Amino acid sequence: MSFSSPVASATALMLALFAPTVFGQTDKERELEERIVQLEKLVEQMATQQQAAAAATPPAPAPAAAPASPADQPIQATTITPTASPTTKFRYGGYIKVDSIYTDTTDGEIADGSVGRLFYVPSTIPVGAPAADEGTDLDVHAQFSRFWFGTDTTLSSGSKLTSYLEFDVFGGGSNAFLGNETSTNTHGLAVRHMWVSWDNWLAGQSWSNFQDIAALPDTVDFVGPSEATIFVRQAQLRYTMGPWTFSLENPETTVTPFGGATARIASDDNNIPDVIARWTTKGAWGHFSVAGMVRQFKYQNPATGINDSSTGGAISLSGKWNLGANDDIRFMLNAGPGIGRYLGFGIASDTVLTAGGDLDAIDGLGAYVGYRHVFNSYLRGNVFYSLASFDNDIALTGLGVTKKVESSHVNLIYSPLPKLDLGAELIFAERSIESGADGEMRRLHMHVKYNF
Repeated sequence: MSFSSPVASATALMLALFAPTVFGQTDKERELEERIVQLEKLVEQMATQQQAAAAATPPAPAPAAAPASPADQPIQATTITPTASPTTKFRYGGYIKVDSIYTDTTDGEIADGSVGRLFYVPSTIPVGAPAADEGTDLDVHAQFSRFWFGTDTTLSSGSKLTSYLEFDVFGGGSNAFLGNETSTNTHGLAVRHMWVSWDNWLAGQSWSNFQDIAALPDTVDFVGPSEATIFVRQAQLRYTMGPWTFSLENPETTVTPFGGATARIASDDNNIPDVIARWTTKGAWGHFSVAGMVRQFKYQNPATGINDSSTGGAISLSGKWNLGANDDIRFMLNAGPGIGRYLGFGIASDTVLTAGGDLDAIDGLGAYVGYRHVFNSYLRGNVFYSLASFDNDIALTGLGVTKKVESSHVNLIYSPLPKLDLGAELIFAERSIESGADGEMRRLHMHVKYNF
């Protein structure tokens, strides 16, 4: 029990109030008053002694903390990249994407197993066989899901060292038994990107410097305006200097045989890299970019005595123009003799062989324009049109090569939760060949996509 001055005062007050009733005599009252004073002093002295003793006593030890749950434990005691520089930071991300695609074509079915069943590939639209139409096909897959790893290191000199690896399961190897739609839909990993950069230098596989990915529309389909889009990933050495980027990239020549009677040839006989330069300007209004490319074409076939090389090139203009906080226009224009494999997943070849075995570059042009509107924080939509055409010398190529492809797209993308997209896109496309025959494709492409 502890005492304090208020307690002593209360005791004294009680004694003072009841004393006259109990004792009654004046001498007794005076004696009682003296005792009360002594009692107050005694109580105050005891309270002071107890406060001093409490101050000198060490505090009781705190109870032991409960063991941390597994969720509170660090992933590992050291850096996740223990063999790297101590300043290295590790990054990881990707997305899960499930596509559901209804496809209807007028001139025959897109072949089972074709990439044209998984996303819009213009060259796979059937042409000239209306009697072979099989109606609507449904394809569901998750092959465009991807994941990536990256590292960032700041060196003692202040330089930045970055590495990046990205994979998906589209185009990877598959087990002959399991890798089909009958059982497990197994697919192997496919490399998309694999590069290292040091300040302004980059070496490895990445998007071609001739491609402006920042100008691509917001699509449900893998690419969207495929026929007019520059789309190439390949090994390269790149240097960036302010708004300029310069690159030397892996060369490859595609060749249409004379008369077009046999399959397209992919020649790996080049000995000079593709040379590409790009200039980009940016601002609150958006961005604008122009790129130029010079290429060597080369094909050798000792069996037929063919050994020829020539030169071609192309130019690309692209950008995004912001019309406000919720609207923008995106566009791209690509043209040149020998643009071939860079445009629309290689709708046309880079070159065609003459009767004498010489390489003749094929002129090509592709363009698209798209409008994007954000309705609110949950809903956005896009509409865009795309066109590609080729100036074929039919005396060399024959009548079976693609002359023109065009498509129109409209989509809505709903995001009920952060990083989660539910999208639907309508695609209307038509491909025509030099003989005058054509074929149409109508498609409803839906997806569920979660970024992490």
